[in-house]
Amino acid sequence: MLPVEFIESMRRMLGIEAEPLFRALEGESEVSIRLNDKKDVLTFPYDTDEVPWHIDGYYLAGRPQFTLDPLFHAGCYYVQEASSMFIEQILEQYVPKQSVVLDLCAAPGGKSTLISQYLGEEGLLVANEVNRQRVFILSENIQKWGNGNTIVTHNTAEEIGYKCRNLFDCILVDAPCSGEGMFRKDPKSRDEWSVRNVKMCAERQRTILKDIWDALKPGGIMIYSTCTFNMEEDDYNAEWIADQLGAEILPVSMEPSWKIIEIQCGYHFFPHLIKGEGFYVSVLRKGGEASNYIPYKYKEGKKMTQPIDGEEEMRSWLLHPDKWHIRQADHFMTAYPMRYKTLVESLGEQLTCISTGFGIGELRGKHVAPQHALAMAKDINMEVFPILDLDYETALSYLRTEALNADERLPLGSCLLTYEDVPLGFAKNVGNRLNNAYPNEWRIRKL
Repeated sequence: MLPVEFIESMRRMLGIEAEPLFRALEGESEVSIRLNDKKDVLTFPYDTDEVPWHIDGYYLAGRPQFTLDPLFHAGCYYVQEASSMFIEQILEQYVPKQSVVLDLCAAPGGKSTLISQYLGEEGLLVANEVNRQRVFILSENIQKWGNGNTIVTHNTAEEIGYKCRNLFDCILVDAPCSGEGMFRKDPKSRDEWSVRNVKMCAERQRTILKDIWDALKPGGIMIYSTCTFNMEEDDYNAEWIADQLGAEILPVSMEPSWKIIEIQCGYHFFPHLIKGEGFYVSVLRKGGEASNYIPYKYKEGKKMTQPIDGEEEMRSWLLHPDKWHIRQADHFMTAYPMRYKTLVESLGEQLTCISTGFGIGELRGKHVAPQHALAMAKDINMEVFPILDLDYETALSYLRTEALNADERLPLGSCLLTYEDVPLGFAKNVGNRLNNAYPNEWRIRKL
């Protein structure tokens, strides 16, 4: 049952449109995915329909058991709610690809992988999550997506706003909210909803917005979104940003056939009108004159350049080795975009970084072994590794971190395991078996 006070508030807000909304919220959720360019065509045992506002978004007529699809674990697609894919339209209209973007409340990573895909090789994304457990899920999904243009951080909005003033060309704040738009997808959110909780969420959202505002460049774009319907968390907060923080509310072009509802300060996605869950988004431009980013308490200093163990070999593992800077920390080597080297290192000094770019190698004795993140990276040079393409059942065994039988065609040492020619990860051929190198924390636990 929908909360009584929610029903009353929606009737006041929507009038005769409220009843169709209630019926939609008692129905089944849409299933939608967004494709990665790792593999152009995916096949499902269901019909598909296109998400109108994203070229790579598709609705599925049924819900597969994604855990049993090796291509899901390989990062070939992301199971993402269709309404939130609309962020792509805003990026295309207002955010150049050579931008530095912050996704402030990023876990589990749907919007972050979308932004990462949009920026490609030209931009840099900082994907942040304040929750300690959720930040590692975010990092996993970023690594599986494989672009290498993303830093995953674990900081508060206040810390980033203070230490990264005037840094970001665009900030997405997909704020924690009362979850009204998720009522049919997450029944638990109904039990937690109350008028008091709505007010608490609205206040917390304004605190987050105020804390992060200084990190946005003058002239930069703020994208504010929630998965709610109520005005307190949506339009009133967007209006507050404009009035209190000095922002200009911007329009977003769209097709009338999409049936997205424009209100005073933003746009509402209602499940009885669109194929997707409830969503709200507003786009605002920060006023003021352009200012340069000044690192907080960051001293360039004189740094000794140390040779990287096995760097020449690791660069051979990449299709475009000159695009990446390789950094060594203890036994682990990481690759991140050369064009953002100084900025990445500055952020590493100031913020709590969970992952940067992608892991490329690990020093084991006198030899360097490839890290799993390299297998996920789109820039991997597959030709330098012995490859074993797995059938479906063996692929699932590998993803459960089980030992695999040796293949006499493979030389000893590291080999790349694939499924339908897409990398799944590495294993080490020790002669009588293949030692599984799939990350234990990512393994399939239940079938």
